[in-house]
Amino acid sequence: MDKSIHRNGSLPAGSLRGFVLVGFGGGTETQALLFAVFLPLYLLTVLGNLTMIMVITLDAGLHSPMYFFLKNLSFVDLCLSSVIVPNALANIFSSSKVISFEGCATQLFLFSLLGAIEAFLLAVMAYDRFMAICSPLRYSVNMSPTTCAFLVLGTFCVGFLNAIVQTSLTFQLPFCSSNHINSFFCDIPPLIKLACADTTLNELVILGISGFIILCAILVIIISYGYITVTIIRMQSGSGRHKVFSTCGSHMTAVSLLYGTGFAIYGQPGSMDSTEQGNLVSIIYTLVIPMLNPLIYSLRNKDVKDALRRLGQRHSLVKKSGWCQHQGLC
Repeated sequence: MDKSIHRNGSLPAGSLRGFVLVGFGGGTETQALLFAVFLPLYLLTVLGNLTMIMVITLDAGLHSPMYFFLKNLSFVDLCLSSVIVPNALANIFSSSKVISFEGCATQLFLFSLLGAIEAFLLAVMAYDRFMAICSPLRYSVNMSPTTCAFLVLGTFCVGFLNAIVQTSLTFQLPFCSSNHINSFFCDIPPLIKLACADTTLNELVILGISGFIILCAILVIIISYGYITVTIIRMQSGSGRHKVFSTCGSHMTAVSLLYGTGFAIYGQPGSMDSTEQGNLVSIIYTLVIPMLNPLIYSLRNKDVKDALRRLGQRHSLVKKSGWCQHQGLC
């Protein structure tokens, strides 16, 4: 740690070279418990999302726009957790818990990038379901591979612009009052609290951008599912309705989980002034939701379950064939 940092954690302007991630605090037992909870959840996140990516890539039955978007969602979830959790796990038993200025800026940039991409990907997936259900005859034309690629590219462009603005606005502030971040990773609210300047403009701009992103995504989702609901009501076939519900159920569960959690916690007045509540939100977004999304889409989706079964059978046949050749029996 820089020697110019004072005993109380304050430091003179211009001397900041790194931050200290305070995390959750507590003694050794608390830290050990956090590690014991975080590590299995992260491993499940990695395993679940890698499995989803592999199954969609290898199974020809899942080579459709819906699963193309789902594969990208799994990739984003995997990256989002990997940007935050490994460093948090390493810091749990670290005595210094220091992250460099550049490392903190990079972490915030990637978190802002991936968070915005995920929000818009869920909106794109809702639009895809709208096109598939409300305009099935033109679906293959309207949702061509080129169109799908451009839609995903658009989400990455929006995420990149969001990350550039959020990171540049945050790190142009002078951090000269303290270098202790009351979080387990570099996030905007705890970083702004460290600035020794008026942050009103930063907070308004950041709030406006975040609100615009969330509002646009939610509007696309609401309009898409509004049309889908009208189409379902007009359906005469009960089996057709059941198929539509099963197709959209997984996506609506993921949407409700992401946005419902955000509204339930961020919507409370003064909730982000609480360090504990801010950390809870961070855990949900960086660990719990990325872990649950693959489970939601695999357990509630017949196509994915069938693909997993086919992949397992193919693996068993390959393994059996290899054993047979090794024994000289075939």
